[in-house]
Amino acid sequence: MALLLGCDFSSSPGPRKHIVLAWGRSDGGRLVVDGLERLQSLGAFTAALQSRPAWTGGFDLPFGLPRELIAHLGWPTRWEDCIAHYAAMSRPQIRGLFAAFCDSRPAGGKFAHRATDGPAGSSPSMKWINPPVAYMLHAGVPAILEADAHFPGLQTPNKEACRIALEAYPGMLAREVLGTQSYKSDDKAKHTSERLIARKDLINALELGQTRWGVRLKLSHAQRDALAQDASGDALDAVLCLVQAAWAQAAHAQGHALYGLPEAIDSLEGWILGA
Repeated sequence: MALLLGCDFSSSPGPRKHIVLAWGRSDGGRLVVDGLERLQSLGAFTAALQSRPAWTGGFDLPFGLPRELIAHLGWPTRWEDCIAHYAAMSRPQIRGLFAAFCDSRPAGGKFAHRATDGPAGSSPSMKWINPPVAYMLHAGVPAILEADAHFPGLQTPNKEACRIALEAYPGMLAREVLGTQSYKSDDKAKHTSERLIARKDLINALELGQTRWGVRLKLSHAQRDALAQDASGDALDAVLCLVQAAWAQAAHAQGHALYGLPEAIDSLEGWILGA
């Protein structure tokens, strides 16, 4: 039975902000959550990915930068070469280049966007603050590559690949159930009863399979309580990514070579599952 993975990622993991992995498997038409793993370093993250010989994972971080930005900067346009170039830079260098790019553009159009951002409702992957997704890409993609994962649509097809990395976005799935209602916050002052109720509503919808993804989540009472009580939403976001990974794995089992990604995916920018 193929192993599934959902990842809520942090570009600066530590004792106060973990990377959270949700491991699971499809069983009898239900998605079973086997357990959650909390990691405090990028090294531990790569080690955890390497500890299992095979998996299909949904990761909450961008896998590519906007083609418009890359062309403007004159960076390599082959994905692996671009990632290697990007990984060799420091965060201050990234911030300086991206800020200069934004400063040269008119109000309302400061950031360049990937084609997937519109349908997914996601932040531009070049954004370095609130949320710092540019740093998430910078830290996360090289770490996943180090675990010998294959990135469908971005790399040359590899039928022998055992670890499959796919870009997920929990916010897109949560919005299907909750609309614009907030269900999480890292600010303890915002750990309200309204957000707790929203998390419970979201968990209930996932268990009933009431999303277009058609994946029904199976949780124990303890797991359900743990997801609801995590006011940061990190554990729940990891499970949302796990749901997207299960959907992708099912698409692949039905003959979709790109795990549900569009056939015409931009092989430099990447694409968010289901967008």
